[in-house]
Order: sequence, then C-alpha cells, then structure tokens
Amino acid sequence: MNKITFTRPDDMHLHLRDGEQMQAVLLDSARRFARAIVMPNLELPIVTTELALAYSSRISSALVEKTGMEFEPLMTLYLTDNTKCSEIRKAKSSGVVYGVKFYPAGATTYSDTGVTDITKCFHVLEVMEQEKVPLLVHGEINDPRIDIFDKEKIFIDRVLTTIVRNFPNLRIVFEHITTKEAVEFVKGAANNIGATITAHHLLFNRNAIFQGGIRPHYYCLPVLKQEAHRLALIEAAISGDPKFFLGTDSAPHSKNSKESTCGCAGIYTSHAAIELYAEIFEQADSLGKLEGFASFFGADFYGLPRNREHITLIKESWEVPMQFDFAGEALVPLRAGENMVWKILD
Repeated sequence: MNKITFTRPDDMHLHLRDGEQMQAVLLDSARRFARAIVMPNLELPIVTTELALAYSSRISSALVEKTGMEFEPLMTLYLTDNTKCSEIRKAKSSGVVYGVKFYPAGATTYSDTGVTDITKCFHVLEVMEQEKVPLLVHGEINDPRIDIFDKEKIFIDRVLTTIVRNFPNLRIVFEHITTKEAVEFVKGAANNIGATITAHHLLFNRNAIFQGGIRPHYYCLPVLKQEAHRLALIEAAISGDPKFFLGTDSAPHSKNSKESTCGCAGIYTSHAAIELYAEIFEQADSLGKLEGFASFFGADFYGLPRNREHITLIKESWEVPMQFDFAGEALVPLRAGENMVWKILD
C-alpha cells in the first residue's frame, strides 16, 4: 500500500508550551490533527478556568496569525492539593475544559505544584465523577525509593486502584502507558477507563537511551521500558480495543536543556506524529486499524463528534531535519537526520 486516506486524527495528549515556543511548534500539530488535549503544566500552571480560557485564546490567535488553519485546542486544568470543587463546576460549564490533569508532585516537567497525596483531592474527584469530567493521570509514583522502571506498576497498585475503588464511575485516562501491567489494568477495567499510547513508547525500548552512549533525546517520563512492555503496547494499540487511543505526549525542549547535566524529560514528535504511527501499524501488518486508534476511539471516549475531514499519507521517503528553530534556540526532533517512510500529503 503506497497511499492511505482516513479520518483526520486527534492528539489526546499534547504539550504546546507557551509564547514564542508555542508558536514554533504549533503548526506541526495543526497540519496533522483536528484537535488536541493540551496539557496544563506550563511554568505558570493552568489551575483555573480563566487561565485555561486565556491559554486557549493564545493558541488560537497564534494559529490564525500564522496560517488560518483550523485546529481546536481542548483545554485541561492542573490538579493541586488546593483545587476547589467550584472550579471543577466552572470548568465543566465553560465548554472549553475537557479534563483535569493529575501530576504527582515532582513526577515530571513543571509538576512541582502537583498533588502530594491524592486523598487530599477526594472531594474534587467526587465532583468530577458527578460532572463527568475526566481525570487525566500521569501514572508514576514519585518515591525516590522506587526503581524508575517500576514507578508505573507501583502507581497502579498504590494509587490508581485506590481512585477506582473510591470513584468507580469517574472517567479516567491513564496517559502515556508504558508497561504490560498498565495494558492489563486498562483491559480489565470498566469502560470509563481508557489509555493513551505514544509513538515513541511503541517504537523503542530502553536500550535506545544508551546505544553508543547516553542519548538524551530519547529520555522521557515515563521512561522507555523493556522490550516485553513495548510489545504489549503494540498489541494493545493494534487490537481495535476502543480503550486505547492516540496521544503523542510530544514535549518540546531546547537542545541545551536536553543536552545538559540534568537533561529535561520529553521527546518531540509532532513534526512527524501520524507518520510515525503509520510506520508502527504497517510494521505490525495492521494499517487498517490505524483510523480507529488515531481518529475514532479518543473522540468517542471524550464524547466528541468524529471529525469529518480526512488526511492522506503517501509512501515517500523524506529526511527529518537535524533541528528546528525553537524561539531562538534549537529543538531536536525524534529521528533527526533520519529518513521517514510515510509523508503527509498537504
């Protein structure tokens, strides 16, 4: 197959940053996706509906100024120990906020003001359950005594099962899952629990971080895992199970902040996101399953209408640039300097 046309997909987990950095990466997502669930972990976290509305306006204005392309940012709030129930109701009625993000404090980029103990937020989760506002979970335990490769599994055992037990009807997205334990948890859960899977966790195991030396541009959180886990993720993605859907977790950082003594976690994939997924699904002899995973299941979970527009990918080799401009700094994308198999047709 040298050409595929399918319903325009959605990215159900995206980091856009803000200001000039946001403007530098926005077009890559808008070319490929109709909508995106936009993460709230800016330097000034999006903790109120007013901040979410302002951020949404900045995204839309930047896009119109650049191209006039249609792209809908679906906003989220950043959950803290101090989030109020009234804020959840306000967010729900806004029509702009589509979820609340749970970052265990200190677990990843700009998560220092995240939740220190989820039980402190139970009153908020109760309102979210009532209002049908999804909880979007960064599923890692933030305990320095826990091995980094076990943090997702321990999070399931200690935190996620507690949330589900206390709030059985709460809609939950277990984001960027990385382990076979996470796959099994989602498969065995009720239909109000789904999961996103990134392209980089489908493409690589943890060896990629260390081949020929330390490769900081393959460092992300949750960190890449063993091959057995990668294979479990592929099986879930191509299964046709609507609980699993596309979320890139594309996370731009400058080259300097990645290649440093304490490199930031995050992989930039928006420049070739849907092309990477097409490569994965083709290698698994499941290209026909890509549309459901990329275009239908995420929209269905969030109660959104399926997109009516279509995109086309063609089988044509192209070389990924070594870097992009990132507000005056360099941004190194995944597969920098390497050839891609699929190309989006404008």
